[in-house]
Amino acid sequence: MSEPLVRPAVLDDAEAIAVVHHTAWVQTYSDLLPADHWESDTVERRAQQWHERLSDDVPGSFSVAVVDEQMVGFARAGAARRKDRVPPPVRPDELWALYVLSERHGTGIGALLLDAVLPPPAPAELWVADANPRARRFYAKHGFTPDGARFTDDRNFVLIRMVR
Repeated sequence: MSEPLVRPAVLDDAEAIAVVHHTAWVQTYSDLLPADHWESDTVERRAQQWHERLSDDVPGSFSVAVVDEQMVGFARAGAARRKDRVPPPVRPDELWALYVLSERHGTGIGALLLDAVLPPPAPAELWVADANPRARRFYAKHGFTPDGARFTDDRNFVLIRMVR
């Protein structure tokens, strides 16, 4: 395996990001979501969404990790967002997304992506599924701690906020 290359995302990455995003969701959340969820949550739908997101000029940082010319992860961060039914932000920046294919867990790629979009020790926050202990341990290892804020999203996932 070659060393991972972490670089800024570009518009041409939309489909590969969608594959990583969808695959990571299947790997992580299949047991937590009803089977019919996957009828609408498809790689094609996610590719369209990522194409639109990458086309928008939204300030923030968006990086991808590539190994042997295959996308294996991505991370996106920016200004902390205000959302309906969600406790207001307590840090200036937010990790919006970080996904790594399960076969690359434990290789350091997640840490490289996190540092690329939110260099430590910058104060930041993130929301993580309470039912995802692996992710919670990863973020704790990188200086994030739960602050007690939580909410239930549209998929019935309980999300907890972690801050550093």
